[in-house]
Amino acid sequence: MSRATIVRAYLKAIELRKDVLGFYADDIVQEEFPNLLAPAGATRTLADLKAANARGQDVLRSESYEIVSLVEQAEVIACEIVWKGVLAIPLRTLKPGDTMQARFAVFFEFDGDKIRRQRNYDCFEPF
Repeated sequence: MSRATIVRAYLKAIELRKDVLGFYADDIVQEEFPNLLAPAGATRTLADLKAANARGQDVLRSESYEIVSLVEQAEVIACEIVWKGVLAIPLRTLKPGDTMQARFAVFFEFDGDKIRRQRNYDCFEPF
């Protein structure tokens, strides 16, 4: 399976609320650079991603990922993604049922067929 296919399957699994931990290498590091929801950014290990995945199930009713562009070079996939999330809880000025939208630039580094590093540059629309 190509790495581009793996990234597409990974994003689809998130949309379908399936367990995505099998996509990660054991030493995964995910970096989220500063944005409206994480002003200080964040760095997450596999254990952190497990916890974040569980929390996300309570925050969103649903979410979607539209890949606008995808570039593959050696061990790295770079994606531009339009993300939409329907809230299950109130968040700042938004109420349950409202939709948030963002553009993400996500860089995936692979070790074989597993995601070893993921860097997210998330640009949320004002809310």
